[in-house]
Amino acid sequence: MIEVLLADDQPLIRAGFKALLELTDDIRVVGEAGDGARAVELARRLRPDVALLDVRMPLLDGIQATRRIGADPELDGVRVVILTNYALDEYVFAALRAGACGFLLKDIEPGDLLRSVRVAAEGEALLSPSVTRRLIEEYVSTPPRPAARPEGLERLTEREREIVALVGRGMSNDEIAAHLVISAATAKTHVSRSMTKVGVRDRAQLVVLAYESGLVVPGGRP
Repeated sequence: MIEVLLADDQPLIRAGFKALLELTDDIRVVGEAGDGARAVELARRLRPDVALLDVRMPLLDGIQATRRIGADPELDGVRVVILTNYALDEYVFAALRAGACGFLLKDIEPGDLLRSVRVAAEGEALLSPSVTRRLIEEYVSTPPRPAARPEGLERLTEREREIVALVGRGMSNDEIAAHLVISAATAKTHVSRSMTKVGVRDRAQLVVLAYESGLVVPGGRP
């Protein structure tokens, strides 16, 4: 059973999402919140598998709530997904930096919503290649550069650096496999090992790292 926490300051939206999610036998809404502070409180008490957080809420917005959840070691298993009205919401990339595993549009189709919650619960990032590329073009063009290269980057092999760059360009495992003429399973293994070495939780954060580290330059080739 996948346990979900819903946080949105509009009760009607929460009710609609809850009704859709509970149409299935494998998803259960265990908590609801109308603001970010309450969402963090419930996340700590309920330990849901997935937390669906509206990006704009009172007290704490979705980004601040995501940051607090991500900073709590006891909530490492909580997968945060940001809900937004626009595919290129100005806060989306900031949410990924804060630790969200992806985002969903509020007008998502019911079937896609259910699939997305299952994907998030399995530990995968909710960023399709097309969405990743759009995010890159809009928000990663001039990301704030860290003073030093991300910790663990030097532990990557040349092949792993190449694969991280391809992830940053928005390629799926299958696309990476075709590009490098390797199997999809091998590509997935390289991605997983790279995430472990650089200390990121998921593919979404690997995209952020690829740009902040300079492995990929927006508008250029990996």
